Amino acid sequence: MSGAAFDMKLFESYKPGLTSFCYRMLGSIDDADDAVQETYIRAWQSWDVFRQEASIKTWIYRIASNLCLDKLRQAKRRVLPVDLSDPAVSIVTPSETLPESAWIWPSPDFGGNPEDILVRRDTLQLCFIALLQALPPRQRAVLILKDVFEWSSKQIAETLRMSPAAVNSALQRARETMDRTQLRSDEISRMDADPDPDLLSRYVEAFEQFDINALVSLFHEEGCMSMPPFPMWISGQDDLFKFFTLTRWHCEGSKFLPTIVNGGYPALAQYMPSKDGSVLVPWGIHVIEVKDSRIRHVQNFINTKLFSRLGLPEQLVR
Repeated sequence: MSGAAFDMKLFESYKPGLTSFCYRMLGSIDDADDAVQETYIRAWQSWDVFRQEASIKTWIYRIASNLCLDKLRQAKRRVLPVDLSDPAVSIVTPSETLPESAWIWPSPDFGGNPEDILVRRDTLQLCFIALLQALPPRQRAVLILKDVFEWSSKQIAETLRMSPAAVNSALQRARETMDRTQLRSDEISRMDADPDPDLLSRYVEAFEQFDINALVSLFHEEGCMSMPPFPMWISGQDDLFKFFTLTRWHCEGSKFLPTIVNGGYPALAQYMPSKDGSVLVPWGIHVIEVKDSRIRHVQNFINTKLFSRLGLPEQLVR
């Protein structure tokens, strides 16, 4: 067989699962997309030398795993703002940012592949993605393939070129690290399954009218807001009130569109007035975490590239 005979349709059937795997490994949908594209290129180039010493699926996941492990050797650990520092003491307009590569970012759906039924939604929560980043890369791959994708130790061993005993040892260490690691994002994200639609509607109404009292009243007393790429984050109703008052000039006139992220979780896409005020342009994706019918944490991911990736319009007419 030649590279030209590589079965593109077969690869496409694996693509949602591969993207899902790479996203959990890398914490960024852009990096995951790049890894899957490179997996396709390498699989196509190597098709001639594939001798079916393993299944095609195992072989393709081996390529993707190796690519992710290579990327992670050169990368710093991705985080969420609440895990990086304590909340702001002085409420000012945020200015310091960290590079895109510092942060975990939300993801769109990966597709309707039947294999996705095995990929539990709770393992796509942002706090779980943050916990995964605490693991050494190879342990991370083992845990994802075993506990998320429910592969056998034998299949994982073939994919990662490890012995089954080494797989089981890595899995045990990974689970112990996940149980032991204490992240603030995990603590504050022990939340209701989905935000109540009525609460989301009230959040949208209060924000679009920029009624600060109404907006802050939707939060728990210890509720918080984070805004990657800004490491600064705000905690507590009093500081949220100060922050919204300070940033009124920037946020007033915003509109929201509903969207979904990370396995079907409801989110809101914020559009803000353009510089000339003629249209509304992308600003941030609000992921709202709720506990006891009030907002515990708003993660406002300020990254305009996410809008196109989520299939959202480039602008809105005012």
